[in-house]
Amino acid sequence: MPFDLRELLKTIVQKSSRALAAAAATTATSAVAVTALSDDVVHPPAYPWSHLGFASAYDCGALRRGFQVYRQVCASCHSIKQIHYRELIGVTHTKEELIEMASEVEVVDGPNDSGEMFERPAKITDQIPSPYSNDEEGRLANGGALPPDLSLMVKARHNGQDYLFGLLTGYCDPPAGKEMMPGLYYNPYFPGGAIAMPPPLNDGGVEYEDGTVATITQQAKDIVQFLNWCSEPEADARKKEGVTCMMVLTFCILTAGYYKRLKWGPYKTRSITYLKAT
Repeated sequence: MPFDLRELLKTIVQKSSRALAAAAATTATSAVAVTALSDDVVHPPAYPWSHLGFASAYDCGALRRGFQVYRQVCASCHSIKQIHYRELIGVTHTKEELIEMASEVEVVDGPNDSGEMFERPAKITDQIPSPYSNDEEGRLANGGALPPDLSLMVKARHNGQDYLFGLLTGYCDPPAGKEMMPGLYYNPYFPGGAIAMPPPLNDGGVEYEDGTVATITQQAKDIVQFLNWCSEPEADARKKEGVTCMMVLTFCILTAGYYKRLKWGPYKTRSITYLKAT
């Protein structure tokens, strides 16, 4: 039987290709498995937030309720240093309501003529005060952990709205075999699963002024929308300006197109005939 070198090489190449394909599939499967096992956090689902649409706006009722949840629940530990009382006018409360609300808070001001700091009732031009006078006081009151400022928290986290909603509603008992250190609580949406913040929300924890039932999910939805507004208070104005700019741009394009046809139409449609001189 004659020796066929081409058939031998073809057989070797086919077997090598199958082996390489099997090795690649095994490697890919192992990589996926390692990636899945190394992910120590549950990613929250994507919720249909009504204020994120192109033509959508913040719900002022939800913002007012969210600010109430912040004042009665979150403000004991967290600050929103980037927000002033005056920025809430027409968003959550009227100017008169905010003046009265601010006057109930004492802020440190000064120095006075004697060079001393003093306390005075807050004004609407003041920042919403922090629960702690400095970071060291905040760490001392929370076992060494400083509660973060919430002004830009929605922007500071990936899928901020979904993450915060999942975090606030995701407290549960740890799975079998996972031991929790004293002072930590299990939350699958927090990296590592162990968080020092106790569950902040409870059914009926606040009494809404408009009669809305204050379930945990309702409170979480309202405070997330309020924190989203804190991160982007200019969002509604930006959308309005965007619509205005698009309308002006469309008008300019149509006007330019009409003017171009008006001016160049006679030149493009004219017919030039050359006559031979006699």
